[in-house]
Amino acid sequence: MQVLTQTVRFDSDLIVKHDRPTPRYTSYPPATELHENFKESDFIAAIERGNQKKTPLSLYFHIPFCESACYFCGCNVIITGLKDRVVNPYLEYLFKNIEQTAALIDGDRVVNQMHWGGGTPNYLSPEHVEMLWNKIHEHFTFAEDAEISIEVNPRYVDRNYIQRLRKLGFNRISFGIQDFDPKVQEAINRIQPEALLFEVMDWIREANFESVNVDLIYGLPYQNLETFSKTIEKTICLNPDRIAVFNFAFVPWMKPIQKNLPQEALPQAAEKLDIFHMTIDKLTESGYVFIGMDHFAKPDDELAIAQREGKLHRNFQGYTTQPDSELFGFGVTSISMLHDVYVQNHKRLKDFYKAIDKKHQPIEKGVELTEADNIMRREIIMELMCHFRLDKREIEKKYGIDDFDRYFAAEENELKDLENDGLVENTIDRIEVTPAGRLLVRNIAFAFDAYTKERQHQRFSKAI
Repeated sequence: MQVLTQTVRFDSDLIVKHDRPTPRYTSYPPATELHENFKESDFIAAIERGNQKKTPLSLYFHIPFCESACYFCGCNVIITGLKDRVVNPYLEYLFKNIEQTAALIDGDRVVNQMHWGGGTPNYLSPEHVEMLWNKIHEHFTFAEDAEISIEVNPRYVDRNYIQRLRKLGFNRISFGIQDFDPKVQEAINRIQPEALLFEVMDWIREANFESVNVDLIYGLPYQNLETFSKTIEKTICLNPDRIAVFNFAFVPWMKPIQKNLPQEALPQAAEKLDIFHMTIDKLTESGYVFIGMDHFAKPDDELAIAQREGKLHRNFQGYTTQPDSELFGFGVTSISMLHDVYVQNHKRLKDFYKAIDKKHQPIEKGVELTEADNIMRREIIMELMCHFRLDKREIEKKYGIDDFDRYFAAEENELKDLENDGLVENTIDRIEVTPAGRLLVRNIAFAFDAYTKERQHQRFSKAI
C-alpha cells in the first residue's frame, strides 16, 4: 500500500526490501572510522587552517551525568546522585578544556551556534549553569543572532530554572518525551506524567524560547499502533516547533542497561513499520514538514526554512542550519568536526582528566580527511541527506572532475536497483531522491560511501 504525504511517500514493501544497516551520516566518514593512532598535532594544524579562513564556530558542551537510568538509553552517561562530588571537579576540568582549546582558536572567529547536551545538562544547578556560561563567553565571541540551545530532562526542572535559562541567553530548548503511555514509561524507567510535560511546555512558552524540540522513540516495550497514535496526538497538542521520532535499537550486547527492558514486550518489525507510517501521516497532516530520516519541523522553523533555501547541513548533532561552521566539542565523549579532521574526546572521566593535567588535548581518537575524494564524497552524501538532490555539474566544477558519471560509474551502477524501484532518479545532470526514496535516503547515500560498505552489518542500525 502506498500513501502520499507532503514530501514523502510511504511504501512498506520497498522499505522492507531495502531496509539494511547503514550509517546515519551525521558525518562522512562516519564516527566509526575514528582511530586511536590519530595525532594531536594534526588536530592543532586543522584548527590553524580554520583560523586562516576565519571559519565561524559551532560549540558543543557535554554534561555526562544523570540522576537515574533510562533503560532505552544508548548514550555515554554517568548515573549518580552525588552531585557535589562529580560536578565541581568536572566543571574544573571542563573550564581547562575550554581554556586550552580557545587559546588555539583565532579570537576573531564568531560563534554562530552553541548546544549543551548530555547526559542531562540540567543536572547542573542554576549557579553552575551560569558559571559555565560565563566561562564560555569569556573565551568566545558570539554572533548577535547565534542559535543557543540546551537539552533538559523535564522531570528535573521547574519554572524558575526555565526562566533563568532564557534570561541567561539560551533561545532554543529540547526535551525528551519518548512516549506518553504510563505503561511504557514504567518499562523504560522514565516516569513523567502527561500533566508534567504540558506544564514544562507552558513554562518554556512563557519564557519565550524561539524554538522547542521534543524527542519521541518508537519500538519501546508495550508500544503498539493504537497507543503510539495517542502519543502522537498528544505531541501535536503540545505544539512543539520540531519533533524527532527515533527508531529504538535494541542492542543489549552493546548497552547492558537495555537488559532491564522486557524483551518479550518489544513490538515486532511489522508493528514498528505501521507505527512509523502512522507517525508520518499524522505529523504531515498536522502541518509539520518532513525534514529527513526522523525529523519534522513546522514550516516556519529554521530547519524547514534552511532546507527550502538549500542551506541545511548535518553534523554530529544532526541536522543544523549552520553549514559553514566548524564544530568544537568540549567535555568527555564530545566530537569536534573541523573541515578535514574529526576528533573525539576520551569517554572515561579519568582519561579525560589525565590528558588535561598533562596539558594535552583530551583526544581519544580521530580521523583526517587527507584526499580531495573524501571531501567530495562528503558533500555528495550531505546534499542527498539534507536536500534529496544533487547537481552533478556543480560537483564537477567544484572538484575539477571531467565527467561525474564516469568518475562514479561503480557508484551509479549500485544505484540501479534503487532507481528501478523508483527510489531515485538519475539523469545526465542530477540525482534526485523521489518521495518514495526519502525514507531510505541512507541507502542512496551509502552508494557513495567508500569507507564502510564492508562492515555495515556489524556496526550500524537499520533505517526503520
